[in-house]
Amino acid sequence: MKILSIVQIDANLSQRDLAEKVGLSQNACWRRLQRLQSLGLIRGSHTDIDLQALGFDLTVFVMIRTRHHSKEWSDGFRTHVSRLPEVIDFYRIGGDWDYLIKVVTKGMSGYDAFYQKLITNFDLATVTGFFSMEAIINNRPVDIVRLR
Repeated sequence: MKILSIVQIDANLSQRDLAEKVGLSQNACWRRLQRLQSLGLIRGSHTDIDLQALGFDLTVFVMIRTRHHSKEWSDGFRTHVSRLPEVIDFYRIGGDWDYLIKVVTKGMSGYDAFYQKLITNFDLATVTGFFSMEAIINNRPVDIVRLR
């Protein structure tokens, strides 16, 4: 759990620094890290990029309600949405809505272009966008040690 807690915050730590932080030898730490990867608990590492600095200044949470719930329709919709490069998170959810999509674009015109691609060839009952004004907490690491 210590290894997982640390690498989700900083996956770029050297083996030596990671081993020191968790109180293991480098070899023991490396073996455990390899095992966590083979079990699928660690699925890669990522770099946090300042998207606003690159001009991606609009984040939209798109809520979707559909009239279709067949596996065939759902599979097609999942494939369609997964191919849209503006989509950074995509969930099927319970409650009044069916899907939640997190989108990052360059301004309102970028969102409109995304919206036009989203609705092409798909009968969606309702599409509502909630526009983010400020990210207060974004990609916070999960405190797996305390949540256990």
